[in-house]
Amino acid sequence: MDPASPTPHHRHLSSLEGTIYFSPGPALETGKRARAKQQFYGIIDHFQGSDKSRNSQYNRTLLVRLTYKYTRSEESQEIFLRAFFQAMSLSIDGEDDVDLEDTEEDLRLALSCFADYLLDNFFLPLRASFHKTPQPSPQIHSAVRQAQGGGVQDFVGTPDQVASLQGDCLLHNRYQYVISRRFDAEEANKHLMMHGDKAKDENGNLLVAGPRFSRLEVAHILPHSLTKTGNNSQLHPSKKAVLDILNMFNNRVIHLIKGTDINRLRNVITLTQSLHSWFGNFDIYFKPVLDQEHTYRIQSFLHPMVTPDLPVVHKLHFTKSRTIKPPSQCLLTLHHAISHILHLSTAAGYITKILNGMEWKDTRTDESTKLGRIVALKFGGWSEAVHT
Repeated sequence: MDPASPTPHHRHLSSLEGTIYFSPGPALETGKRARAKQQFYGIIDHFQGSDKSRNSQYNRTLLVRLTYKYTRSEESQEIFLRAFFQAMSLSIDGEDDVDLEDTEEDLRLALSCFADYLLDNFFLPLRASFHKTPQPSPQIHSAVRQAQGGGVQDFVGTPDQVASLQGDCLLHNRYQYVISRRFDAEEANKHLMMHGDKAKDENGNLLVAGPRFSRLEVAHILPHSLTKTGNNSQLHPSKKAVLDILNMFNNRVIHLIKGTDINRLRNVITLTQSLHSWFGNFDIYFKPVLDQEHTYRIQSFLHPMVTPDLPVVHKLHFTKSRTIKPPSQCLLTLHHAISHILHLSTAAGYITKILNGMEWKDTRTDESTKLGRIVALKFGGWSEAVHT
């Protein structure tokens, strides 16, 4: 049995949930940090080499490896290593080599549990929280909700804030879809009704000579519901766990999305309706182009026939007054990292099956594990994402 195979380890995993901390500790000396890194890869390589996970839920060993790889700074990597060694019941600054023979089965189980901890407490709920950003008609929808006393608060921020966000986002992208440069269909209709064949886009190009129009939507880079509080105005512990691990990747992130800041322009981008869903599922990502400010290579994990406009290199704009800035490179880079971890470890497909409530053809252990994860999502404040 390898660390990527399903194992009935819920009791051990439960104990991990109460003891793993993704927070900074005293900085390791250079030599000890290098040794901890060497020990980490020694353990990972040992089990990755015997990985037989083709029929498994997802590749646990690779998920752990990739999570470490995509942590952004030396401090972030050290935080991850502390959590890893704690989960493995090993000393991070120990001088002795890890005994991979006498303790192999214990390490195998601990590694599997640690991967499941990351899946259950970060990747699964983060992916589950990616409902499409609400698309209110800026004036009318906001007025109706105010007349109803505010309506149902299904996202962070007031209707006015989200409507304003939508308008500002379209403005800073010049009413264009950031991938194919198609102009927003609603704005095009306004221009054409007013100016006819002489109507131009925000760059001065004739609309009749441009590409087809598309209905554009505002998409959050990190999900807008991630910082949504409960009835007691407090974040659920499950969301706090996601934010703790998110902050491990880059300790600047929390300051960018704290509270209603998650609805600022640095965390949104304009996409078509279909690509909005794929972006939220981490199927499409933006990879920064080196030495070119606000320029990205936009790619996907989808079949090329589904996304004929990709890959493409695109520079995101400022408004002419430079009062509205492009989306945050920090947040787009983090989205890119999560996309790769999910897809390369095959966790993306496994999570999709959970969220879609699909029937399993595996063992009863798989079925009970899946059911347990669905129940955990519902009690953790992510119930709207689970289709059962």
